[in-house]
Amino acid sequence: MATTTSAYRRAPSGSRGPLERWFRLRERGSSVGTELRGGAVTFLTMVYIVVLNPLIMGFTKDSTGHYLGGGTAPNPAAIAVATAVVAGVMSILMGAIANYPLALATGLGLNAFVTYNVATTMTWADAMGLIVVEGLVMLVLVLSGFRPAVFAAVPLELKKAISAGIGLFIAFIGLYDSGFSRAGAGTPVQLGVDGMLRGWPTLVFIVGLLAIAAMLVRKIKGGILFGILGATVLAVVIEAIGNIGGQTDATGKVVNPSGWSLNVPKLPHSVVSKPDFGSMFHVSFGAFSDVGVLTSVVIIFTMLLSNFFDTMGTMTAIGAEAGLLDKDGTPPNTRAILAVDSLAGSAGGLGGVSSATAYIESASGVGEGARTGLAPMVTGVLFLLVTFLSPLARVVPYEAATPALVIVGFLMMQQAGDINWKNLEISIPAFLTIIMMPFTYSISVGVGAGFVAFTVIKLVLGKGKQVHPLMWVVSIAFVAYFALAPLESWLGIS
Repeated sequence: MATTTSAYRRAPSGSRGPLERWFRLRERGSSVGTELRGGAVTFLTMVYIVVLNPLIMGFTKDSTGHYLGGGTAPNPAAIAVATAVVAGVMSILMGAIANYPLALATGLGLNAFVTYNVATTMTWADAMGLIVVEGLVMLVLVLSGFRPAVFAAVPLELKKAISAGIGLFIAFIGLYDSGFSRAGAGTPVQLGVDGMLRGWPTLVFIVGLLAIAAMLVRKIKGGILFGILGATVLAVVIEAIGNIGGQTDATGKVVNPSGWSLNVPKLPHSVVSKPDFGSMFHVSFGAFSDVGVLTSVVIIFTMLLSNFFDTMGTMTAIGAEAGLLDKDGTPPNTRAILAVDSLAGSAGGLGGVSSATAYIESASGVGEGARTGLAPMVTGVLFLLVTFLSPLARVVPYEAATPALVIVGFLMMQQAGDINWKNLEISIPAFLTIIMMPFTYSISVGVGAGFVAFTVIKLVLGKGKQVHPLMWVVSIAFVAYFALAPLESWLGIS
């Protein structure tokens, strides 16, 4: 769980089998067992997307009155299968091609943007076509060297701020998704229900959090995995005895604030289910004629800029926690990482589940010791198994998985200690980067705020020549991004 920036660390000597040679396990201070555990932990903290994505995307009609997949009735089961397939395939590719402990799945935020702002103005197939185009444009930027060059142009301390900000962000996600922190009646957030900790699910979260923390300080290998599994068992027992139920009814209305926030931890009646691939490969490129080229370009630009910097921040944070960054804060195989992530965008469109992207929950696997691409390959295989074993995916509740995010958030926040807080030229942009991520619920907004602030401060001080030309380009692009709302309103996109 070290947060050093040394490129690699040596592990004890041993035999050099095919996995060792391919993934360079010893060189990165890991082992097959550690990678297996890390991949499993990452899966357990990500698998919620298989349940959540259909709830976001499956119940909105497009401009023709059809649901995702082309039917006249919602088909959440097919969306869940497609979500798992895309996550599985792209996570395996990330591991095999880039050898980096980073798993991928449908991007939250973008899926809501596509559902509520894009698909309602065109067909679902047209919306997925724009996602495919966005991924291909991103791939061109990678192959041309532009995307890796932008990453290299970012000052090291801003990269560290990105890692720290993401740590704070995922800790907030863990607290909020578990129900420990919730929206308040007169405040943005508050403690639990009506300012108090209520309900057995909250107890499961607290027990899981303390258990993982205790194993962390005791340096017990597998502590995060054991914590998630142990909390899940506790949740299943509590639900079996107390019959607590979920927070919401079938329509999404909160009827039981003290219930489980997403999955109700019940043992399934059956383990195997037949997958439905009906929502995949419904793609059309008719948006450019149906809603116009300018509107289509604005939509693509919005999605591209978000994906562009979300992944940059995520891979930096993962590399920092894994000790894989070089002296300039750059991960190994950067171009390969970004190329696979770009392909994942198009794959999400082809799969009919919105753009797939790198998941910061991968940090939980890194916290468990994952250092190579073997871990996301394990995660990917587990996602593919979910297409046949989807009932098991519904057993792990948020309250059992989210303690891992809080602990890993703490580990990543340690990067803030390497920032020179006395130097206002860098500390103000770093501070804005860190706080904007949780406060706006967006990695890209945090990155953009830091970049723009850094560039403006240098300009005000007459040090504009110290800013890398690509930082100027990106800062101007972010200014345009932040000004998109009036343009989208004028175009009738939102």
